[in-house]
This record gives sequence, structure tokens and C-alpha cells, in this order.
Amino acid sequence: MNQLFAAGKSRAVTVLPIKAIYMHTASKPDCIVQAGVGVSSRNFKKAVDRNRIKRLLREAYRLNKNIVQEAAIRNHTSIVVFFLYLDKVLPDSALLQTRFKLLLDKLIKQLDETTT
Repeated sequence: MNQLFAAGKSRAVTVLPIKAIYMHTASKPDCIVQAGVGVSSRNFKKAVDRNRIKRLLREAYRLNKNIVQEAAIRNHTSIVVFFLYLDKVLPDSALLQTRFKLLLDKLIKQLDETTT
């Protein structure tokens, strides 16, 4: 995950209020997609709020991770992706789910374009 921010070879996809920063990695048979989530402490001072948003992001990823895994397998690559919450207000779960789905569709579209 450290190489995602340090290498400078990462790409980003944004569907407000979520941004996905991703990078192709060396193919590992046991791990196709590695994912992480983050929320800025500048926008949310209380840890309770940050933890709630991270929990919602993880749940949205859990429900839709098969889409990303299938795209990685189809493109014969491994992916490291980090999801950042950008907004300054607490999200609604339903809105976050729909935006996350749109973000993953956009991410897969970019993956398909870059690997072919």
C-alpha cells in the first residue's frame, strides 16, 4: 500500500464524494485486489465520524468487490486501490452505495483501457 502513494505511477478516478487511487502491481496468485479506505481528519475532527464513514466505505466495497476482482482476472493483473472520502458532510448509506457503484464502473473502464 505504501508504494501506491510513493511510486508516482498511480492513477485516480473520482466520483464525488469518493476518489479511488489505484495502481497495477506484480501479479500474485493469492491476492488479486488489495483495498484500503481513508477519511481526512481535517474534514472530520471526531474519530467516531471518520470510523463510521470508513465502515460505510468498506461495506460498499464488500458488496461490489466481485466486479473489481472479475476485471482484474479478465485483464490478468493485480490491483492495489485506496478509496478516499472527499466530502465534508456525513454520507447517507444509500447515496454512498450508488456513488461507489458508479466509481467502480469508471475504475473498471479505465482498467480495461490501460491493459489492452
